[in-house]
Order: sequence, then structure tokens, then C-alpha cells
Amino acid sequence: MTSRLLQDGTGSRNRMTDLTLLGLETSCDETAASVVRRHADGRVEVLSSIVGSQIAAHAPYGGVVPEIAARAHVESIDGITAQAMAAAGVTYDDLDGVAATAGPGLVGGVMVGLAFGKAVALARGLPLVAVNHLEGHAVSARLAADIPYPFLLLLVSGGHCQLLAVEGIGACRRLGTTIDDAAGEAFDKIAKSLGLPYPGGPALEQLAKSGDPAGYTLPRALLGRDGCDFSFSGLKTAAARLAETVTTEVQRANLAAAVQVAIARQLSERTDRAMAAYALARGGRDLRFVVAGGVAANGAVRAALTQVATARGFSFDAPPLAYCTDNAAMIALAGAERLALGLTDSLDAPARPRWPLDAAAAAAHPSHAAGRKGAKA
Repeated sequence: MTSRLLQDGTGSRNRMTDLTLLGLETSCDETAASVVRRHADGRVEVLSSIVGSQIAAHAPYGGVVPEIAARAHVESIDGITAQAMAAAGVTYDDLDGVAATAGPGLVGGVMVGLAFGKAVALARGLPLVAVNHLEGHAVSARLAADIPYPFLLLLVSGGHCQLLAVEGIGACRRLGTTIDDAAGEAFDKIAKSLGLPYPGGPALEQLAKSGDPAGYTLPRALLGRDGCDFSFSGLKTAAARLAETVTTEVQRANLAAAVQVAIARQLSERTDRAMAAYALARGGRDLRFVVAGGVAANGAVRAALTQVATARGFSFDAPPLAYCTDNAAMIALAGAERLALGLTDSLDAPARPRWPLDAAAAAAHPSHAAGRKGAKA
């Protein structure tokens, strides 16, 4: 996918003005649209954020069905966008650009939002910004707080689990990634094995509140291994086997609590390792930590990461709960930050099922062998 620099009449590469963008997000099972205004001084104003959930459509299957998701996006994208525009109190004439998720994700869904964004851009003569969904999560905490670059990011969701040094928009360096499953996937699939309803992560967190994590011993992955990578497949398998032996509600709650502690522990331990390396590389300056993605909404995970950040001397930030899971406000903001740098995309921008934020690291040290199913990043 190619990007070009959008120049103003003076030839400047910067757009030192307020920018109002429509954002579109259809990478998985939420159809979302948002209008965000990025002020010239960097302040961010979310004018609207509408998310159409598909939980009811996927619940009978215990997980996301790609074909159902794509069809649902087609049926609702125009209505969701109209709601977002109306709630923001703007018309298409008020927009400075359109930002749409171009990947990574379920490619059938990605195509819907990206095609809709292209249509709006073409019809209204607006710049198109094809946004990496992961970059949207990377900037999501900036929707509600003034968090300057650079910062250390833990991006943790159903399909992604990465530690990244974020120097700015389009400048992310990968420090670690999952070598198998993502933390959110582990939450959801273990919840399913416990007979909990979809979506499993929030249901497991609720059940864990009444459980005793000491009731079960679960494996700890990558102990003693260098680097900042993650692994959750062993935990997922062990918990699923234990779930087959559960016979009482107390046991179910105890296993849920043990799983939650095990996931939070691995996330905090690997993040602690990344913080040590990051602080050393920066000479102890600008020690900011951000956690983003759907798993960032989990209270136990937040508590564990807050404790590590405090011990290492890092500030701690996370998006408001509404912006942890997939939403279009983060896509609009990422698009606005790119547009402020003059970066736009042509109407032939492709939908991408996989799209690493740090392409060099992904090529040099792929987390999955060719042909092997793995994390979308």
C-alpha cells in the first residue's frame, strides 16, 4: 500500500489546523463509526462514537463466524455511519478526511469498511487514510489523555499480544510478541471450555471474582527465556483439560480465578522485562507506559501492570473502557495524526488480513513459520 504526502498551498508537509475525520472500523465483529476532531494544538475531541455489536449473531456459535460478521457489516455500515454523523452534528462538508481500517483482521469485514470509506472519499473529494488497526489501538489512550510520544505500549487483545516502543505515528519498534496464542484468545477459549457465554473474557472475569486462584496450579510459560515474547497455548490447553474435571460452581470459579491470575502474571512479568530494557535504552527518561486493547479492560490485568509500572518508575495510562475494545474513534484519531503529517492513501489501498506494525521485525524474526496459523499481526 502506498502513501503520499498531502501538501498545502505553501508546500508544507504539515497541516497546522484543526482536522475533523470520519473513522470506520470493521475488522472483526463490531461495525463502528466515529467522528473525531484533532485540534491544531494536539487536543483530541471525540464528537461521536457509535459501535454496532454483533454479539447476538455470533453467540450461538461460541465465537466469531467470519461470513456472518462480513454480512452484518454490509447490512449496518451505512446506518452506523449516519448515526455517527448525526450524533457529531456534522455533515460531510465539515470533514477533512476519511479514515478506515485496512487491516489486520477478518479480510471480509475489513473490505466492507474500507470500500465504504473509499466511496465516501471519492464522492466527497476527501483524502483517504487507510489505517492499521493496531496503530489505532496504539493511539487509543490519547483519545482521553494527553500522552506525548514516545511511550512503551502493551497491545493486548483477542488477536494480538505485543510489546512496542512507540516513537510516534508510523514509528513502532517491536520488543516482543506472542509466539502462539494471544491473551484475549486464551481468555475466550478457556471461558468456552468452562461453559461460559460468549464473549468469554468478560464472563470469566466476573466468575473469577468469587474464586480462589490458589485452588489450581497452572503452567508458567517461558520462565527463564530471554526476550519479551509471550506464550499462552500451554496455559490454554492445561486449563481446558482441568475444566473437564470441574464438577461444582466453586471449582469453576477457582479455575477462572487461577486462569486470570496466570494471564495477568505473564503479561506483567514480560512487561517488566521490557520496561527494564526500555528504561536502559532511554537513559531513564520519558518513562511512559500504555496498555491498550480489549484485555486492557480486565481489572486484574490492569492492577498487575499498574504495580509493575509503579515499581519501574513508569507512568501508567490505559484507554477508557469504551475505547479498549474495537471502536472507530481510535481509527479516526490515527487517521487524523497521519493526515496532520500529510500522509494519505490512494483508492487502490488493499484490505490486508495481516499487517505488522513493525514490518522489519516481523520479517527478520517472524513469530510464526510460513503457512502456520498464528496471530493476525
